[in-house]
Parts: sequence; C-alpha cells; structure tokens
Amino acid sequence: MAKESRRAGTWVIVAVLLAILALAVAILYVGWGIADDAGGMAMSTSGYAAMALGIVATLALGIGLMALVFYSNRHGDDF
Repeated sequence: MAKESRRAGTWVIVAVLLAILALAVAILYVGWGIADDAGGMAMSTSGYAAMALGIVATLALGIGLMALVFYSNRHGDDF
C-alpha cells in the first residue's frame, strides 16, 4: 500500500511540474507576442551577450554544485 501511494505522489509531482512548465511557456509566448505587437525595442547585441553569459554562468553553477554533491556522496562526507 505504501508503494502505491509513493507512486501516486510521484505522478502528482510530475503533473504539477509539467503544469508549471506549460505556464512558463505560455507566459513566454504571450510576452514575446506583446513585445512584437507593441513595436517594442529589439534587444541589442550587448543584451544577447549578457543573456548568453547569464545562461552559461547559471549552467556552470548548477553543474558545479551537482558535481560537489556527487563528490561528497562518493567520499562519505554526507550523513
């Protein structure tokens, strides 16, 4: 019985995460459309460069932290 409730809980979490992802994509689509319709300013080259650097820095931080988690787990530093 406990295994079935864990399985159901997993599906609930997956469903909630997919709903959040769908909401984020919908907000992105609507926001992008509003900027295009309003004749908004186009992003400059430095804006794209800053966005790319932010993405790279975020990925590096996430990868580095996950590497530390795996390293500490393998060496018995976790409790």
